[in-house]
Amino acid sequence: MKKDEFKFSFDVYDSIEELTEEDAWLLNEAREVTEHAYAPYSHFQVGAVAKLVNGEIVAGSNQENASFPVGLCAERVLLASASSLYPQVAIETMAISYQTGNGDSNHPISPCGICRQSLQEFESRVKHPIRLILGGMEGKIYVIPKAGILLPLAFTSEQLRGEW
Repeated sequence: MKKDEFKFSFDVYDSIEELTEEDAWLLNEAREVTEHAYAPYSHFQVGAVAKLVNGEIVAGSNQENASFPVGLCAERVLLASASSLYPQVAIETMAISYQTGNGDSNHPISPCGICRQSLQEFESRVKHPIRLILGGMEGKIYVIPKAGILLPLAFTSEQLRGEW
């Protein structure tokens, strides 16, 4: 038997003031996009804004549904929009923020499992890492160099095709 280990590192900032001007702008945009979320059930509004490698900016917000599990997360709304508007164009950086009617928005949140899979597959498809900026409306901010590292041992399209 052999033990293996998965580790990754990321940057932690105490506030938005420590970010570069471009990163702070993206996070502020994600914070603003939370206002477009449709979250009447959870009251958890998420906004995502991405800068593509071609310089274009794309945004998405979560969209809930009365049939609760049918909702869409902000990250997947953004990925669908980016793929539709700019096919095969990679995402350079994505900022994700949230606000909630159920408490404070003062720490980073991480994408859910479905979004982690979707982000990893998008990276794989366009052959480019997606840098993530995660933060609430205030407080600490995480900057993760590649979205795919949030999903260790990911199930990939290569495995599905038997190409591993």
